[in-house]
Amino acid sequence: MTSTPGNTDDVGSQPRTFILASRASKLAQIQTNIVRDALQAAFPSLSFDTLFMSTEGDKNQSQALYLLGGKALWTKELEIALKDRTVDMLVHSLKDVPTVLPDGCEIGAILERADPVDSLVMKQGLPYRKLEDLPDGSVVGTSSVRRVAQLRRNFPRLEFMDVRGNLNTRLAKLDAPDGPYTAIILAKAGLVRLGMGDRITDNLDAPVLYHAVSQGALAVEIRSDDAQVRELCNALTHRETEWKCLAERAMLRKLEGGCSVPVGVTTSLTAVENKPEGSESGLLHITGCVTSIDGSLHVQETLVETVQNPEGAEQLGTKLATLLIENGAGAILEDISQDRAKRANEAQEK
Repeated sequence: MTSTPGNTDDVGSQPRTFILASRASKLAQIQTNIVRDALQAAFPSLSFDTLFMSTEGDKNQSQALYLLGGKALWTKELEIALKDRTVDMLVHSLKDVPTVLPDGCEIGAILERADPVDSLVMKQGLPYRKLEDLPDGSVVGTSSVRRVAQLRRNFPRLEFMDVRGNLNTRLAKLDAPDGPYTAIILAKAGLVRLGMGDRITDNLDAPVLYHAVSQGALAVEIRSDDAQVRELCNALTHRETEWKCLAERAMLRKLEGGCSVPVGVTTSLTAVENKPEGSESGLLHITGCVTSIDGSLHVQETLVETVQNPEGAEQLGTKLATLLIENGAGAILEDISQDRAKRANEAQEK
C-alpha cells in the first residue's frame, strides 16, 4: 500500500493542490490526464489539477524541425512555469525532453512505456498497406530526419517530404484530396492514445526503422528541491521502462543528438534468473544507429550487459555511444551539424 506524503504547503496549513502542466495539443492533454489519473488513483486523498500552454515548438509549424534545432522548443516555456512555482510537475513525451535539463529540474517519474514503434498511415481511400506496396515516386510525409535517413536506405525509390503540426493536422494534410502525401509516418503510441490506432496500416519495426530515443514513454519533470513531489512521482515510475530509457538517453547525450538528428535505437531488458533475493538486475540489450541524411552511411552497434541499477543502464548507453563514435558516427554527426548550419543561414537570407 502506498503511503501518502504530506499534502500541505511549506507555508501555512492550506492543503496543496498539485498542478500538472503540459503543451496545449490534444495529445499532450490526454497524456497529462493519464498521469493525473494515475496520481489520483495512487493518492486519493490529495488534489491534482492541470494547466496547458503553447510552446515555441507548437507555434512554429512552418519550418522543418531539422533547421529549428533543439528539443527545448517544446519545454522551455513549461520549465519557466515550473521553476517559478506556477506549476508543480511537467508531463512530457520523454522523446521530446532534452537529455540535459536546466539547473534545478530533474525527471521525477518515467511511466510504463507504450509500444515505441513508428507506424505507417495511408491516405484514406488508397489500397496500399506497406511501404513496399507504394508506387515509385510516392511521397511519404514525416517531420523526422531520423525516419527519412533510415528509410532512404531501404526505399530509395520513394520521396520523403516534411510534414508539421499536431497529429490531427498531419492526418488532415495526408487525407486532403489535393495534398501531396500518399502516406505519413507517426509514432504508434500517439495514434493509439488519441484513439486513432485504426488508421495504422503497418508497423515499421527494427531493423526497417529504429525508433527515437525514449519514444512511447511519458515522463514527469519536477523541481529538484521539491521532495514532496518526488515522493509522489516514485509511485509512478516503471522500473523496466526507466532503465531502458535512461540507457537510450545516455547514448543520445553522448552523441549530442536531438529530435532532429538521425539517431535510432531499440532496447530490451530481461530479468536475470537466480539473482540474490531483494536485488535488482537485468540483462540490457541495446542497439543504436546513426545514419547520414541521404541514407548512404549507416553506423550500427549493439551491446548486451547485465546491469544492477539505473546508473549501470546509463553507463551502458554511454559506452554504446562511444563505440558508435569510434566506428564512424562522429563524422556523420559533424557533417549533419555543418549542413544544418548552412541551410539555416540560407533560410535566414531568403
